[in-house]
Amino acid sequence: MSNLLTSKTVKTELGLLVYEGPVDGALLANCVIHTELSNFRQPELQKAALNIIADLPEGMVFIARNAQTIVGYVTFHYPDEYSRWFKHPAVLELGGIEVANKYRQNRLGSELLDIAFNSRLMEKNIVITTEYFRHWDTKGNQMNIWEYRKMLDRLFGKVGFMSKPTDDPDILEHPVNVLMARCGSEVNYDELMLFEEMAFKKSMFW
Repeated sequence: MSNLLTSKTVKTELGLLVYEGPVDGALLANCVIHTELSNFRQPELQKAALNIIADLPEGMVFIARNAQTIVGYVTFHYPDEYSRWFKHPAVLELGGIEVANKYRQNRLGSELLDIAFNSRLMEKNIVITTEYFRHWDTKGNQMNIWEYRKMLDRLFGKVGFMSKPTDDPDILEHPVNVLMARCGSEVNYDELMLFEEMAFKKSMFW
């Protein structure tokens, strides 16, 4: 989506951490992925997925790395064709955010979101994240699902995300699941109203 790379270096007890993005496949090719980044799929498969997203015209990947080892990432891309949001011209999906267990006390998640949203690359978009408890690493974080949900509310809330009502059956599957959205400063009124309508299947667009 943009060739402009934003970078930030932070000194921690675990060494220098570099936050940067949106990165491309060429940069990712020179990195290895931490073995603890396995929440969604095996690490090498996850790295391959990051490469694919980074090289999409609309894809964006922001990473945190220690030397050449990726220890955290957040991804953005358009909703897939089976999503209710696919037909919305301004919706961008936060596809995943993950931090290696060893690094979770260093605010990596917050720093990744900060660098992504401070870049202003997504001000024309309504960015959504669909959070399902079955994908959460509650064991690694030593939390129950409600504690984890509160942590996500704080994490995403810091960069402007808010919980949104929807009749999405995957969200309604459990009361702890949630749709969250962040409306960029350049999103117009019609796009916002369309988003509110499409949150429910009774919308004229379904």
